[in-house]
Amino acid sequence: MKFIWQDILMAPTRTLRDALEVINEQASQVVLVVDEEHHLLGVVTDGDIRRALLKNLGLEVALSEIMNLSPITAQKGTSKEQLIELMERKSILSVPLVDEGKVVGLEMLKHFLSKPKYDNPVFLMAGGFGTRLRPLTDNCPKPMLQIGNKPILETVLKSFVKAGFRNFYISTHYMPELILNHFGDGSKWGVSIEYIHEDKPLGTGGALGLLPDDVCQELPLILMNGDVLTKVDFTRLLEFHCDNSADATMCVREYEYQIPYGVISGEGNRITEMVEKPIQRFFVNAGIYVLSPSVVNAVPRDLNIDMPTILEQQITFQKNVLMFPIHEYWLDIGRMDDFNRAQVDIRSLGMS
Repeated sequence: MKFIWQDILMAPTRTLRDALEVINEQASQVVLVVDEEHHLLGVVTDGDIRRALLKNLGLEVALSEIMNLSPITAQKGTSKEQLIELMERKSILSVPLVDEGKVVGLEMLKHFLSKPKYDNPVFLMAGGFGTRLRPLTDNCPKPMLQIGNKPILETVLKSFVKAGFRNFYISTHYMPELILNHFGDGSKWGVSIEYIHEDKPLGTGGALGLLPDDVCQELPLILMNGDVLTKVDFTRLLEFHCDNSADATMCVREYEYQIPYGVISGEGNRITEMVEKPIQRFFVNAGIYVLSPSVVNAVPRDLNIDMPTILEQQITFQKNVLMFPIHEYWLDIGRMDDFNRAQVDIRSLGMS
């Protein structure tokens, strides 16, 4: 899809939900907030959105409440070299072009630079039985079920390859030969793939203890469940982890639940507050993690342990465990309804 900068212009009265739709559709990581004459009022970046989610502001908050009022801009006609230098010096990914205060364009760093390569190991968990998707998984591992025209796990792998990652490990247990026969050594996609076989199920985190000793010595590792369909920006996730000196980072997804009744608060038998059908908001585990070497290397061999337990231990040890809210498309294909939804969604995601 060709990027059209005019499509990311938004009025200050538009909502966070509107901005999310535009950012995800345009893959721009930013929207420009303008008045009716296209004067630049502010910008809302991917980072602004994640901070708003962490503050529990909700998806209907106006952009005027969360936008950066003093964005870095460049004048129309600024050279490519000057724009690259500005974005690298200010550690920003894009810069609006203005002429007499009016937006006339947007330049993005990724349009100027070649795609980076990352040596960070990526560990894809593909050993589960997929019991909730039976009978589809009676003769096929869940990550090998077809979504669109390819297995779920291939779509996940290609998302990382597109972002510049090239060193992969895949955990296997249930019907491993189907996974090995399809992916081989990864040369088909120009990457390296090695396999970590679990003789017995080790939970969502136990396979970390089976990794070769030299896998995670210096660089953080990204771990992801092999049945998650998402368009999360893995580069931004890794940058967030490193920039915040995190020991572990968990991707989280905002989940809303509306209580279908009026909720009553009181003191004794006296009513103090009534709220009609309130909405509760929570962050839920999205099954994607970044782990620093110290965390990976602390997992014992052949220990059955889940990732939340590993992170709880790190928190107990006073380690820096952070959450990274994802607003991009995300779907955990755990049930038949999820599988059917993914078959529909894949057509519009540009991932097929």
